[in-house]
Amino acid sequence: MRRRSRHRVDGSERGAALVEAAIILPILLLVVFGIVAFSRAYNAKTTLTHAAREGVRELAITGDPIAAEAVAKAAATSLDPDQMVITTTACVPGDPVQLTIQYPFSYEMPVLGSRAVTLTETGVMRCGG
Repeated sequence: MRRRSRHRVDGSERGAALVEAAIILPILLLVVFGIVAFSRAYNAKTTLTHAAREGVRELAITGDPIAAEAVAKAAATSLDPDQMVITTTACVPGDPVQLTIQYPFSYEMPVLGSRAVTLTETGVMRCGG
């Protein structure tokens, strides 16, 4: 003999679960899209840091700003080199030399729209001339 359960799932409980899911899902999606946008920006920032270090190293060794710019752009493989703005200081032996890279970065979030920011990284090294 099989016993029947006294607890029965009726339509109102299924409806309540649907309402809860409808409330939580948009918030969860915003969090997921936020994580993706932050990850892309962090990856671009890390790439710029690496490129600035490589570029300033070339500048400190050779003193050639054109070669330093080429090395920095080559080091940032995941970014568009045409959008990079690279500035350098003069290489005087014994003094610090610096290379600054600016890169426009935009991200899009549902509901919040898109936004553009400029990422900036600077590398500093003593000029070996």
